[in-house]
Amino acid sequence: MVQEPVVAAMIILGLIALGEIISVISKARVPMLFVAMMGYLVLLWLGIFPKDLLENSTFLTVGALLGTAPILVHMGTLIPLRMIRSQWRAVLIAIMGMCFASLFILTIVTLLFDYQTAVAGTGPLNGGIIAVLITSEGIKELGFVSLLTIPALIMALQSLIGIPLANLLLRKHATAINEQMTSGAFVALGDAAFNQEHDDKLLVPKKYQTPLVLLFMLFIGGAIAVVLAKYTGIPYSLWALAIGIIGRLVKFYPERVMEKSNSFTVGMAGIIFIIIGMMNDITFEMFMDKLPAVLTILFVGVLGILLGGLLGSKLLKVNPFLGIPVALTSTFGFPGDYIVCEEVSRSIGKTEEEQQRIFNEIITPMLVGGFTTVTLGSVIIASILIKTI
Repeated sequence: MVQEPVVAAMIILGLIALGEIISVISKARVPMLFVAMMGYLVLLWLGIFPKDLLENSTFLTVGALLGTAPILVHMGTLIPLRMIRSQWRAVLIAIMGMCFASLFILTIVTLLFDYQTAVAGTGPLNGGIIAVLITSEGIKELGFVSLLTIPALIMALQSLIGIPLANLLLRKHATAINEQMTSGAFVALGDAAFNQEHDDKLLVPKKYQTPLVLLFMLFIGGAIAVVLAKYTGIPYSLWALAIGIIGRLVKFYPERVMEKSNSFTVGMAGIIFIIIGMMNDITFEMFMDKLPAVLTILFVGVLGILLGGLLGSKLLKVNPFLGIPVALTSTFGFPGDYIVCEEVSRSIGKTEEEQQRIFNEIITPMLVGGFTTVTLGSVIIASILIKTI
């Protein structure tokens, strides 16, 4: 029965859906990928899942098509350049956090374990699922099968550390804002508005912006990225990201192009299938063997983020209780950054007006931090580092 593609896909999607439900209930504190990946591994080790379950689903093909170059083109269209320019301090603090985290991991973890282990954890710690995919693909191509546990576990566990820390520090910043509002000394600095453009101003007229046309445009960018990678040696991930950013600037692509082509959810599911599929050859012994390295990368990397965020805040004269959480967005990204801001503003503000003003002050730098790290920085770091192994 599990040889049937629809049945096999339904079983894996059920595991992913369970992870999504647990993530919603826990307010993103327990990541979906952690539940899906660990659930798959345990059921595989117990012999409940056959090893060819993912292959039988044929969903890996969907991931290979939508979840690689096209989704990176889409990510390029997500980057709000106007907002990033206005929040340059948040951008620099986020970059400093990534730089210190990368430096700490690449030096300390290399000394304690080896360079390949350090590279396997650096990109994922600085970002999200795309960095995990890029790193995992590179590791698999190079034949380091046992290292595949590291990026997946880093992705699965990092938000368990990052979200509570960011929440704790942001609460202190929000309390200070609330005290200023009470004393009348508060001056609003935030800008929660996204300066979006209308899609009817695109090169393609509005009436032709149908899902199928947008999907075709998305694949144009993805195909160009793959071809350029073949002839230049520069990873397709960097080309695809650049094509998305430039395409948005010249009004070829609308914002969130993949969502508007109704293919984003399927593409993300495909990526998760690929990452879970890479776990097929991981034994329980391999998992336990790499767990000390994963925990070390998490500790060393988060320490680097905290130090980078603190130094960046001091240099740029930003309250560290805001600056450090901005740097920590690399460990959880969106929607975690949005959820943390909502929770903090609700818990500190006594009235709806106070809650909204606190939210407006913290949401923009936090979102920009997430864009800088998860959407942009981690993809660049992972793409470059994997070529150095």
